[in-house]
Amino acid sequence: MIESTDSFGNSCQHLLAPVGNFSIQTSAEVMVTDSVDVAPGAYFVEIQHLSNEVLPFLLPSRYCESDRFGDLAREITFDALPGYDQVSKITDWVRNSIQYLPGSSEFPLSAVEVHNRGNGVCRDLAQLAIALCRSISIPARLVVGYLHNLQPMDLHAWFEAYVGDRWYTFDPTQSDLRGSRVIIAFGRDAADVSVFHQFGSGCLMNSMDVRVDLLDNSTFIKR
Repeated sequence: MIESTDSFGNSCQHLLAPVGNFSIQTSAEVMVTDSVDVAPGAYFVEIQHLSNEVLPFLLPSRYCESDRFGDLAREITFDALPGYDQVSKITDWVRNSIQYLPGSSEFPLSAVEVHNRGNGVCRDLAQLAIALCRSISIPARLVVGYLHNLQPMDLHAWFEAYVGDRWYTFDPTQSDLRGSRVIIAFGRDAADVSVFHQFGSGCLMNSMDVRVDLLDNSTFIKR
């Protein structure tokens, strides 16, 4: 087992799986907040004031073709203050325009595909919102993790946008933004944040079981 940190600051482990049946079990006790910061009116950060760490989240990526959504994003946000309020408008538009269907996507779809299809899983809705944000020069990144009381329990995806000189959480699948989020990874899109990458042949995942339980104002995750 080799542990490392990727370019986005995520903790990673590299391992060589033996031939035959193979299982991984892990658990952690983590401290989380029971609410999410909101900041209506938080200002748009001009590009020349963004740090080198934030700038990559302005660019089109494999599943977030932000160069295809400028006209739509400007139409959605035409009456919003630049910054946080634009992201809120985009999030609401995605929630109301794209049907959230857990389990409907067997593989990642691009933002263009989700927009044309009109439905998707949490990852798909988040990536469409990310593409819309980037198209009007607001940095946005995909976040994956676990959410207490999510039904059905599974890996969840949402996004963060950089306004007011910090990252703020947005979730197109929720009309009321909930806390108790156990963050696993950040990235440009789904290509950066999958639970595992497989290299080589002959490995099939048979099952995965996830539990998130509340323990004394902390969240316990067992996978």
